[in-house]
Amino acid sequence: QVQLVESGGGLVQAGDSLRLSCAASGRAFSRYAMAWFRQAPGKEREFVGGIRWSGSISYFVDYADSVKGRFTISRDNARITMYLQMNSLKPDDTAVYYCAGGAHAGSYDSWGQGTQVTVSS
Repeated sequence: QVQLVESGGGLVQAGDSLRLSCAASGRAFSRYAMAWFRQAPGKEREFVGGIRWSGSISYFVDYADSVKGRFTISRDNARITMYLQMNSLKPDDTAVYYCAGGAHAGSYDSWGQGTQVTVSS
């Protein structure tokens, strides 16, 4: 497992941008599958996007339809940090955002504590 700590949340207006960070500690981060999830009040936790080792020299990234084209996931293995760049934010993006990691995509056994993102209209 790795330990994960999110940061960068806050209160913004619709149309603004925000970048979340997920700092990790532990071994083998570069091969870990990482992902962002979010949970809005009264709703279930939902997948936002994930990044995983492609098996060659690059990473594969996928996104939920609701954020595709607006959000971008990246990772800096030297800093053992994953990022979520969020552009054109909408009030519907308001949620607690969590980062997660695991040996395989879809099988995440490490979770951060979450960071609140609030988008006002």
